[in-house]
Amino acid sequence: MASLKDIKKRIGSVKNTQQITKAMKMVSAAKLRRAQEAVVAARPYADKMSEVIASMAMRNSEIEHPLLETRDNKRALVLIMTGDRGLCGGFNSSIVKAAEAFINDKVGGFEEYALRIVGRKGNDTLKRRSYTIDKVYENITGSINYSTAALLGSEVVEDYSDGKYDAVYMIYNRFISAISQDVTTCKLLPIEPDIPEEGAYAADYIYEPSSADVLTSLLPKHIEVQIFRALLESVASEHGARMSSMDSASKNAAEMINKLTLQYNRARQAAITTELMEIISGAESIK
Repeated sequence: MASLKDIKKRIGSVKNTQQITKAMKMVSAAKLRRAQEAVVAARPYADKMSEVIASMAMRNSEIEHPLLETRDNKRALVLIMTGDRGLCGGFNSSIVKAAEAFINDKVGGFEEYALRIVGRKGNDTLKRRSYTIDKVYENITGSINYSTAALLGSEVVEDYSDGKYDAVYMIYNRFISAISQDVTTCKLLPIEPDIPEEGAYAADYIYEPSSADVLTSLLPKHIEVQIFRALLESVASEHGARMSSMDSASKNAAEMINKLTLQYNRARQAAITTELMEIISGAESIK
């Protein structure tokens, strides 16, 4: 049985851990609020961009553009968005599992899959396995801005336009709430605009200089916007997952402290009882 000193030391250790988890929960809650506001602000723009692209592509079906070109299923690029830090529950592991399932099940029927990973945690896990890692972006999720998404988007567009890949997919956590994130897989390239249903109203526009020029300019921007939205969704999901994880850790620490305190009190009571018995026995032996 553990001594009183050992139990007291363990209680102190758990209390220190609880203070850390509570502090991390508060920090994540503050960051989550800002990240959630950014996601809510970005979603309408990204959705409207997709709507405009679909409308223009429908009216300009004769336009040939590399980003609209469908090719043979030979080599696909998978853009995976994870975090740079742990202690966020199953946030990173769920993305890694989804990526592995995507590749192992040969979704899309491609002969070869290459990975482009955002976040250190995803790279740490996947690099130990026999996957082709094309590029890794670390330490960019701490401060997401559009220039980061523009850099990723321009590289993806350039590689696809040069024929390095025949399709580009993106796997990330879509933010639903602080306690709920949805692992999402979407096809980024080639761009496949959603065709409006028959009878549905589709807005028309006045183009300057021409619809073809506008569409050619918007297609790369569309990729950047979708990547930017996915990054914001991923960051908000990470903060939400970490806040929930630290809240659970704090509650578990409180339960452990209660159990250890009960164990300490019982051990102390047993020690006092033993001392009293020794005193009584000694007193009786003197008589």
